Amino acid sequence: MMGNKYGTHRVLEPAGVLPQPAWKVNNDMETLYDNEILVDVSMLNIDAASFTQIKDEVGSDEKKIAEKILSIVNERGKMHNPVTGSGGMLIGKVEKIGPALKDHVHVKEGDKIATLVSLSLTPLKIEKIKKVHVDTDQVEVEAKAVIFESGVYAKLPEDMDERLALAVLDVAGAPAQTARLVDPGDTVVIIGASGKSGTLCSYVAKKYAGPTGRVIAVVHSKERAKHLEELGIDDIVEVDATDAVEMERVISELTDGEMAEVTINVVNIPNTEMSSILATCDYGTVYFFSMATSFTKAALGAEGVGKDVNMIIGNGYMTGHAEIALETVRESKKLREVFESLYVN
Repeated sequence: MMGNKYGTHRVLEPAGVLPQPAWKVNNDMETLYDNEILVDVSMLNIDAASFTQIKDEVGSDEKKIAEKILSIVNERGKMHNPVTGSGGMLIGKVEKIGPALKDHVHVKEGDKIATLVSLSLTPLKIEKIKKVHVDTDQVEVEAKAVIFESGVYAKLPEDMDERLALAVLDVAGAPAQTARLVDPGDTVVIIGASGKSGTLCSYVAKKYAGPTGRVIAVVHSKERAKHLEELGIDDIVEVDATDAVEMERVISELTDGEMAEVTINVVNIPNTEMSSILATCDYGTVYFFSMATSFTKAALGAEGVGKDVNMIIGNGYMTGHAEIALETVRESKKLREVFESLYVN
């Protein structure tokens, strides 16, 4: 029994769409199609924008967060936040590989893997939520999930704690894309720099901008961004990312009006589009990795202020992005220590 390689055979409503934009998918784990992989799930990493929204809605109580996650999955057959539209990713053990895929995949049954596609398209059935880690967006579960033939995943590295690998792989696309965008000598602004993706992007931006470049880390709280100092980031400034005029003033002051060649937005709250655009010089690049971004606001907002910038949607996938992200953490003892202190210890 073969399913569609993109998973449309699991879509329940509306008919005719792909699993990600679908409202509901079939999360029956008893029937596995010949070109699917069944995963015994141990941990979910909820997308930062989604987890923040859930906490804003129900508070920081673990039980209430767990109830909300269960209600979403039970209603939709996947962890697809109806407010933010985002999901996250998971780690688990390969339980069964459909016969049509067995000779065509780089994993075997029993391997521990992390999915590199969003939970917003992944059929998921949760039996039990064992623990919600409120500070890291990670959720320990007893659950099953299905990976489609077109799905992307990576074997968990043996030289890292699972929680460290999960934190890094959750945002693997961001540092990989940053390496593509930043050139030697660039001034780079990272908005939301103190989080997972922000920390990785700040480190990579500093590496590729080189000694003649400059990285400006914009954070909500300097108190929670001390680890960026350890990584040698040039400037760490505390600015409300929703205040576009203040953002422009601060970045202009720091750069003598030159602004940034590259601005990377990795915040987990809405209404930060114009701050990113106004922080950037004409003909510069804005990379929106944040799932809280409204691309309508970004496009019409840039037009409204007469700003000629290149705006890139934060595609979480890039060829080789998982290995790039893992190698980035391996190459820097300080960066690895930072991630271990934040997401493991």
